[in-house]
Amino acid sequence: MKAFVQLTGTAAPLLEKGKPMSNVDTDMIIPKQFLKTTERTGLSKGLFHELKTLSDGSQNPEFVLNRPEYATASILIAGKNFGCGSSREHAPWALLDQGITCVIAPSFADIFHNNCYKNGILPVCLPEDVCQKLAEQAGGSNHVFTVDLEAQTVTGPDGESYGFEVDEGRKANLMAGLDEIGASLTAASRIDAFEAERKLTKPWLEPAQ
Repeated sequence: MKAFVQLTGTAAPLLEKGKPMSNVDTDMIIPKQFLKTTERTGLSKGLFHELKTLSDGSQNPEFVLNRPEYATASILIAGKNFGCGSSREHAPWALLDQGITCVIAPSFADIFHNNCYKNGILPVCLPEDVCQKLAEQAGGSNHVFTVDLEAQTVTGPDGESYGFEVDEGRKANLMAGLDEIGASLTAASRIDAFEAERKLTKPWLEPAQ
């Protein structure tokens, strides 16, 4: 998993009637017909498929990620309850395959929120009014934002910074590029020592040969 320390990149505002889109569920992020693979690559073709594709199968030029200025977006700004719906891990995989490594929203569905940290995406919670302001800035002529995980700040094109909260353990793992398994393996020597001691002191716990 790639470490996340500081990100400076283009932010794409996912809007509905001029406001950050709320209740974006995982089926909207990656529809069920794209879930047949266990590979993490190639999923960007299904990302927001119903939003970015017209009824004739052509690309919707109005959809934000289809617009040239947001083609390389690494930050997505959305509304509350982002990632609700079914617990498909393909949702963060599809975002990553698109190049998006940070999502800013007022709130996230719990399972999606957890899956983000397991896959190297930083979910940033900011108040609705701040998300609205940032989305408006992202829709202007300057789309470049900086997300600093170490400082826990988001800085918009106008230079104003906003602080966000993050669990210290998850922060440390993300900055080190570790998922839960990777974090456990950093204690491999202690785990081995514990198991060796247990074999000597509690041999009855060992599986039968």
